[in-house]
Amino acid sequence: MKGRKVKRVTPADRAGRVDDAGLVDAARRGDRNALERLLQLHFDRVRALCRRVMANDPDTDDATQEALMAICRGITRFDGRSSFSTWIYRVTTNACLDELRRKGRRPIAMADDALPVATVPDRFAGDIADRLEIDGALAQLSPDFRAAVVLRDLCQLDYDEIADVLGIPPGTVRSRIARGRAHLARFVDEASIGNQVTAPERPKQSE
Repeated sequence: MKGRKVKRVTPADRAGRVDDAGLVDAARRGDRNALERLLQLHFDRVRALCRRVMANDPDTDDATQEALMAICRGITRFDGRSSFSTWIYRVTTNACLDELRRKGRRPIAMADDALPVATVPDRFAGDIADRLEIDGALAQLSPDFRAAVVLRDLCQLDYDEIADVLGIPPGTVRSRIARGRAHLARFVDEASIGNQVTAPERPKQSE
């Protein structure tokens, strides 16, 4: 029909709507085309998760490559007990944490009660994926806390799914997310105050 604009569909859009089951079954049987199609469909979410957990572009590239290779190596072991997207997140998160350990950039681990719990406004949780200054704060969190926050606020997984991905109880997931958000909220507030304090004074108008 003339004059009708056709919306461009991205791999990320398709990944949310396509039934992976047929492609997964084919890939498990050794169909390379099916495997490549799965990687294309899920690439955006794999890289987005790596970007937030690794907190810088060079390490993001390395972690993304490792995650994609791990998906290829492990596809035959996918047993369908969780959704394929949840399995993708688990493989990607493990690849990120392994890459942090390998590079020796893992911050000092924090116990689940090391950060005080604070009430964090919903608006902040919704902004986490969009705030550039969050990268600096995420880099200060233990990867265990960082992964929980990113899986919830960027990937929008529920607590049971995150528990499955990280292999920890849902209660621990809630604790890590609450404490991680509290740390990020303080970082953003302090950064905002610092910017206000250090901002140069505006020149006074001549009388």
